[in-house]
Amino acid sequence: MRRVTLLIFIVFLSFTFLYAEEVTPKIVLLISEQNIEGPQRAWWASEIDLSTTEAAIAQRMIEQGYQVVGPSEISSVIKQDKAFRIIDLSENESVKLGNLSSAEYIVLGKAIASSGGNVPQSSMISCFANITVKLIRVKDNKVIAYLDASGNSAHMDVITGGKEALTNAAGNLATKLIDALNKEGGK
Repeated sequence: MRRVTLLIFIVFLSFTFLYAEEVTPKIVLLISEQNIEGPQRAWWASEIDLSTTEAAIAQRMIEQGYQVVGPSEISSVIKQDKAFRIIDLSENESVKLGNLSSAEYIVLGKAIASSGGNVPQSSMISCFANITVKLIRVKDNKVIAYLDASGNSAHMDVITGGKEALTNAAGNLATKLIDALNKEGGK
């Protein structure tokens, strides 16, 4: 009888650990973006969807098994509180949004693409992007990492070049975010 009870306990414990490993944290990406002297944009402050930066980061994080909260999942919360409709959200406002969306982490930051000079002996233009973010744990409003990344591109069209540079920078940042979350025990 003891062996059967012990076996049942071990099986139950195994399922508990297996289930615990499958649960991944929910993450909200709040990265405003400005591409080559265009207006600074953010999905939570306007009608646009995820920016180039957020889309690239979200894709990498989803591939690694993280849950990225999309705009459609929290649009009703944003519409109810006008304080969320500004581009430069404060840490406190972003954490409040994280709590209302049941997220464990917020990625709050900015991405900016700019153009440089012409590539020598070419009609292509150099473009550069920089992203800076804070990774915030929602439950205690603690910044657990400050991260940055950069990317570049050369293209004949400056807007397309800026988008490519933002995508490259976002890929670099996604790797850093995943590393920071893994160190935090977020997966």
